[in-house]
Amino acid sequence: MRTATITRNTSETQIAVTVDLDGTGSYDIETGVGFFDHMLEQLSRHSLIDLHVRTRGDLHIDQHHTVEDTGIAIGEAVAKALGDKRGIRRYGDALSPMDETLTRVALDISGRPWLVWKTDFSQKRLGEMDTELFKHWFHSFAQAAGITLHVETLHGENNHHIAESAFKGLARALRTAVEIDPRKGDAIPSTKGTLGGEAA
Repeated sequence: MRTATITRNTSETQIAVTVDLDGTGSYDIETGVGFFDHMLEQLSRHSLIDLHVRTRGDLHIDQHHTVEDTGIAIGEAVAKALGDKRGIRRYGDALSPMDETLTRVALDISGRPWLVWKTDFSQKRLGEMDTELFKHWFHSFAQAAGITLHVETLHGENNHHIAESAFKGLARALRTAVEIDPRKGDAIPSTKGTLGGEAA
């Protein structure tokens, strides 16, 4: 069972996250930020990773700590569930169209976290969520999960579509990358025999 639970408690947030990499896309998410919940639901549904999230953050200040720490906790849970990454496909990519918007996402579960972000928004908020926090969430998730992650919106006008296509693209790329490849058996997908650190 490739599952993991992470709890993260600080003076700013209290978070509990459970993931099942071999799930069906079932989710139960409450962060206190409605649009953020909607995006995490898309991530779960389209990756087929079951995701349970409970976040209580200092929203009376702003959403920054809530979004950042939730990204860290989800990333840590994914990394823990992957274990030593034996047999995974490792790489994933997706073109994610949503009406006029098209986003390209590519990732490598490399153990070497990196984010390349080429996505912009023309408005400051979607619902009650600050749009500048989308990049911050992707960065926090990639760092904690140990993923090299590239996100680029090729076309897009509607801000809701831009955000949603990025999360759906991540979901579909992640679904491919975490899947067990039956041709690999239990081999770690690296010529070095381990994933993480220098080029593998």
